[in-house]
Amino acid sequence: MKRGAATALTCTGLILAAPPAAQAYQIDCAILICLAGGWPDSTECNEARSVFISRITPWPVEPPLQIWNCPLGVGYRPPQEPNALPLLYEASSTRKPSAMPPFSAVLEGMLPPRPGQDEMLSLIANYADDNGVADVDISGAEYDFVRSIRVYNVEFARQRESGGDDGECRRSEKVRVGTYGVQGDFSWSSSSVTSLPDAFEGLVGWGEHCPSLYRRAVFIDWTDYQGNYGFEQVGY
Repeated sequence: MKRGAATALTCTGLILAAPPAAQAYQIDCAILICLAGGWPDSTECNEARSVFISRITPWPVEPPLQIWNCPLGVGYRPPQEPNALPLLYEASSTRKPSAMPPFSAVLEGMLPPRPGQDEMLSLIANYADDNGVADVDISGAEYDFVRSIRVYNVEFARQRESGGDDGECRRSEKVRVGTYGVQGDFSWSSSSVTSLPDAFEGLVGWGEHCPSLYRRAVFIDWTDYQGNYGFEQVGY
């Protein structure tokens, strides 16, 4: 049985009565499983979702799922029964000498904002390309829910009329999007307001008749293992 299928099957195990050993889970293993299962209502998944969202709450903006911290390959063996949850208990509670230590995909050092200078508020974090990858092959379609995650960091988006006789509409923006690669590696790239998902709130009318707009927020969306859409937005 594929390793990915074993991971997916653990969703039902978490939804139902999980034994106390679930506390041994590394949080990113819990995030992986609960995200796949559509965030079922359980103590473990509520905690995992809380961490998932807190990581994209400034400052800094971190990868919400850090799959390189979940030792999927430790102690793996093909499951003998449909519920593979005990295998992930074993994986998450066994120390792996070669496992990479936790780290952020962004540098935490940043310039503090200066009072009265709104432009400085856009200096949220220094983005870097450093990231990890899963310790097993997750390139299969069963892990598409990992690659579905998008993190939109709207550092600032302004729109207003110039106030002059010409009525010129002035717009400025700084938007980045964080995405996951084939093996769970996380990276940032430049984006724009026009690329934001329809569910993003606060910029209705951007590019139309120049209503006065100003927004700073982090928006994250994803689809679970079954293809159901979810999102969260955090303003600041």
